Amino acid sequence: MKEIMLISGGTLIDGTGKDPRPNEGIFIEGNQIVSVEESTSQLINSDKNVEIVELDASGKTIMPGLIDSHLHCSFDDVQSNDELFFHRDPTLVALVAAQNLRKMLRAGVTSFVDPDTSHGIGPSLRDAVNAGVVQGPRIKTGVQALLTAVGGTAGRLIPDEGTVGYAQIVNSKDEIVQWVRRHIKYGADWIKLHATGSVPGRSGELLVWNREEIRVACQTAHELSVPVMAHCRGTQSVQICAEEGVDLILHASFMDDDGLEAVISNGSSICPTFTFLANLADFGSKVQASPGMEDIFRGEIEQTAKMIRKAYDNGVRILSGSESGFALTPYGHWHGRELEIFVDSLDLTPIEAITTATKNGAWAMQMEDQLGTIEKNKLADIIIVDSDPTADITVLNNKNEISEVIANGKRLNLSELWPDREPLAGWKVGNWANEILTWEKAYSS
Repeated sequence: MKEIMLISGGTLIDGTGKDPRPNEGIFIEGNQIVSVEESTSQLINSDKNVEIVELDASGKTIMPGLIDSHLHCSFDDVQSNDELFFHRDPTLVALVAAQNLRKMLRAGVTSFVDPDTSHGIGPSLRDAVNAGVVQGPRIKTGVQALLTAVGGTAGRLIPDEGTVGYAQIVNSKDEIVQWVRRHIKYGADWIKLHATGSVPGRSGELLVWNREEIRVACQTAHELSVPVMAHCRGTQSVQICAEEGVDLILHASFMDDDGLEAVISNGSSICPTFTFLANLADFGSKVQASPGMEDIFRGEIEQTAKMIRKAYDNGVRILSGSESGFALTPYGHWHGRELEIFVDSLDLTPIEAITTATKNGAWAMQMEDQLGTIEKNKLADIIIVDSDPTADITVLNNKNEISEVIANGKRLNLSELWPDREPLAGWKVGNWANEILTWEKAYSS
């Protein structure tokens, strides 16, 4: 006798962008959705050789598992670049990352994309999940980010050549070709370019790749059927990356009309990843973040959101990404906040916002025919939410609102998905102080 799980009684948000539908029945056999029915009684009674295991979702919302299209599973809530690059043993990085995957499941994340990983562990972690060695969401991943010697967001901590942490430095077109091919050989699902970077003494991020270098990277990856994403904080980088074939633009900060036109013409997608900026802008003072950054990041969101909305209206695929892995975006806490920002700052409806983390995310997972929506023959990655996210989108950012997680057809025990651990020796870098103790500060009232 075969066993079929029936999720019944709830309101279905299927992830396609359609309106919610009450009292739908979702039938799951193995890891696959075999039927979505308005009335369940006929199918229940039609086959005496079927045992129906019913999961009652009455009064709740049934929807696809969340797909986070931009996070860093190997960073472990890092507090500084120094900590990330120089204090992380590669074996422990992999072990800790495997544990943190369970926190993501508890928050309703059943799939994610990781652009770059410390010590290049991403493909191995993905394969371990696929083989059942560790428990976690589905993963699509890069190996390490490709940076020029100018660097990325870590300034002079990035060496002039070689590899450190999540960064692989490339200094010529020949090296770009070499490392793109190597990363693909070692299992990269995506190639990531760090197109902009910070230079001490210069404001903002600068374009640190030239047009020809970006073209070479894209051509090499595409010849091997692997897509390319790029970190772009600045409109020049958005425009050139899109024109030269980058498939996914991360951030798209300060994009202007020329940049948007390039994105539209190339068919690029955008993952704005506002969550890190918004958390610092709204809560930075609570974690003693760098003074003055709140207003800077708030302004970046306001300016960029207008153009992201314009991109959305012009048919650009928008994805949801939390950039979890930093101290401001710890795993399991903020995977749904991007949807709240999309509703508040882009004026998307809750259903439109949810689609960025379901159907659209399946594109980033390169599994559009298998994931992202609750439809017949799709894989059974499903969450049940106690409340109605169309009435209050913030419930998707509260793990306590998620009462069931079904991953690959299996109902998970949520009580086992939030592991405790003691501090690891040498893992975190202690600060003598978070501010400079001047005489004036010491003796001011």
